Amino acid sequence: MKNILRILSVFCVVAVIGGIIFVAQVYSEIRNDTDKIVNYKPPVATQIFDRQDRLIANLFDKEFRFYATFEEIPPRLIEALLAIEDTLFFEHVGVNLDAIMRAMIKNIQNVRYAEGGSTITQQLIKNVALTRDKTIERKLKEVLLALRLETILSKEEILERYLNHTYFGHGFYGIKTAAGGYFRKSMDALTLKEIAILVSLPRAPSFYDPTRNYEFALGRANSVLQRMNELGWISQEALQDGLQERPKVYDDTLTQNVAPYVVDEVQRQLAGLQDLKTAGYKIYLNIDLDYQEIAQESLYFGYEQILARHKDDESLKEKLNGAFIVLESKTGKILALVGGVDYQKSNFSRATQSKRQIGSSVKPFLYLSAINSGLSQNYQIPDIARTYEYRVGGERKKWQPKNYGSSLSGFVSLKTALTKSLNLATINLVEEVGFDRIYNEILRYGFMNVPKDLSIALGSFGASPIEMAKNFMVFSNYGKIVDPMLVHSIVDERGDVMYFTPEEYVLTEEKQSFLIVDILRSVVNSGTGRRAHVDGIELAGKTGTTNDNVDAWFCGFSPSLEAIVWYGKDDNTPMGNSETGGVAPAPSFSYFFNKIIEIDPGLERKFKVPEGVRSQKVENEQVYYTDKSPIKPPARVNYDEIVF
Repeated sequence: MKNILRILSVFCVVAVIGGIIFVAQVYSEIRNDTDKIVNYKPPVATQIFDRQDRLIANLFDKEFRFYATFEEIPPRLIEALLAIEDTLFFEHVGVNLDAIMRAMIKNIQNVRYAEGGSTITQQLIKNVALTRDKTIERKLKEVLLALRLETILSKEEILERYLNHTYFGHGFYGIKTAAGGYFRKSMDALTLKEIAILVSLPRAPSFYDPTRNYEFALGRANSVLQRMNELGWISQEALQDGLQERPKVYDDTLTQNVAPYVVDEVQRQLAGLQDLKTAGYKIYLNIDLDYQEIAQESLYFGYEQILARHKDDESLKEKLNGAFIVLESKTGKILALVGGVDYQKSNFSRATQSKRQIGSSVKPFLYLSAINSGLSQNYQIPDIARTYEYRVGGERKKWQPKNYGSSLSGFVSLKTALTKSLNLATINLVEEVGFDRIYNEILRYGFMNVPKDLSIALGSFGASPIEMAKNFMVFSNYGKIVDPMLVHSIVDERGDVMYFTPEEYVLTEEKQSFLIVDILRSVVNSGTGRRAHVDGIELAGKTGTTNDNVDAWFCGFSPSLEAIVWYGKDDNTPMGNSETGGVAPAPSFSYFFNKIIEIDPGLERKFKVPEGVRSQKVENEQVYYTDKSPIKPPARVNYDEIVF
């Protein structure tokens, strides 16, 4: 008998020592787990807003979460949570022994693991630091960690972490996210029934998701209200009101992205921010959602018109696309950016990622160089046919450019030539001003990869719509270029603000730029851009068409806004007969400004005439001039055949 007692004693000592060693080992392991919770910093979604602080989109990585401090969380919401999850939360030390004993008895009765008896502290630990494995070792870790955690964090800090980390179904992490997602409300605006629905979700997020199982969600919420009433935390009247309430629930997408091309461009521009989707930034753009919506409508309006003119071309609908950009001329702020007619079909942004030949939309830059060289609006240039010979790899070739429609006008004024977009007159103008000067000026205006031959007079090189928007500011902003700016500012979680300031530089004098603005105004009033005209506001612009109607542009502006419109097929094949810059994009431009002056009647309507600019009628044409580009008697130049 003594031997048996001795063996049992030894066994007990070994067991105790083993238990102590095991507990010590487990306790050492939970130190890292403690740090995860104490230094809790979850991923928080970034939000993008327009210039009127309206939400454009939410950006997030794996978990869609907005963080709420304990002070933001309504006391009633805390009460509802504790009523259903952990009534004695503020009394226990992290572990509720009574609840554990009840759970053990229930598990024994059911001969399975049916209930855990976990406190909110334990649930937080399980969600953040431990696995959900139902083992004795994990449960021991959970208990030890709960006891330790409650000596480090206050009850309020534990609740704050719990309510921010917990999954509330429908992709919503955290109570603040769920309140806004399900009910489109801030937490302090929630009704008692809405609060009850939310605190019911952690137990079974999918099953009680009110967007999927509304009646089950209401039933569970009613149980929460009844429990609160039993505890004396709400009155009988509040209970009855809550039981009868049927809140409106919204089934929104998580991103709520209303301008996907804009959001994609923001992510490209801010790609250097490694934590862009997880640091809870608030990004404020220069985009105006009203302008964005109208720009989208305008692009689609022109798109449908093109399709209607070519009903028999089945491939056109599949391949036709476009882009639309709107700038505030004086500031460079991008008010609207549309990269295609249907983002769901193609997320490639033709506004910023595509370079297309610009055609005759290059001509205002050539004529500005001519004006700056001292030529006047009424300067006479020959609109006559020319033949140019050149060699490629030893093979002799000819280039015979033509006007659209193949007509010839003889000698015409510089103003008439640009208003009518005469190709031959423009080529002759380039030669008169000097090719090298024109070529260098084209580069100075911001164009890149420009071929060094006379085809530049017809826009044989490419640019993206955003590049055209920037370069065209030499006209819309009277000689000053301001880098187009999409992002206005970024606010981080600490409230620190980073502002984005564009670079500015002057390319020509205001008065010289205005001489071209006046001609571009004539383009809209009586030239190739007549379909861009809008009653009640002065508009200026230039059409652009490439060979075989592959690309069609309208680059135009009002006294305060600039808009660039482009249409073409993604495979660079012709759109069809007559789809010129004056036919395809000009009506979209007009549609846009017709709508804009409705929502913004205070928009500036007339172009200002800078100091130093005068005007007079010359041969029935109103001509503007400056001291640098004075009116001169018409010159008659004898052009010989030139080989280039």
